Amino acid sequence: MIDPTQEQVDALTELLNIGVGRGATVLNTMLASHILLRVPYVRLMQASDLMEEIEKLGKDRLATVNLRFKGAFSGMVELVFPEKDASTLISAVTGEEPLADDLDTLRAGALCEVGNVVLNSVMGTISNMLSLGFTYSVPIFAEGNSVELWRQEDAGDETILLFARTFFQIEKFKIEGSIIVFLQIGALD
Repeated sequence: MIDPTQEQVDALTELLNIGVGRGATVLNTMLASHILLRVPYVRLMQASDLMEEIEKLGKDRLATVNLRFKGAFSGMVELVFPEKDASTLISAVTGEEPLADDLDTLRAGALCEVGNVVLNSVMGTISNMLSLGFTYSVPIFAEGNSVELWRQEDAGDETILLFARTFFQIEKFKIEGSIIVFLQIGALD
């Protein structure tokens, strides 16, 4: 298990808070409504400990947007919502009523765009504040339960993971989501 100092955890938390705050500013503009985004929980762990955290998201269907990055270090950052909360967020963005079950293609695309804004804000902040360069893939949408979305073989046991649990609040809606950043071993150095 990784044993970071409190200063290291505080520094990572602050980087993410700034990045998520920048994402909130853009979403405020997109929705013309106040949005509160916070990163109250950050944990560094080995990949083998990920499922313990993922299970805390619940057993229900989840909607995710993931963005892979390469550069000074490589990894992936994901925005994760319970499916109902993703539908509520997209309704707030599009002004349409939530759909029953699966997110259709158009709404999944809208969630990808929201994820792109938030995830690029987080990674852009890390890049700018640490003077590191990254290239990004196109954001990818997926939905399913935690077992379907995350397999242990997706990240080797030696991969360092930064798990950040985020709370979103949009006007009258409470929407919970998580940002998960996967970093390669050595990236924290």
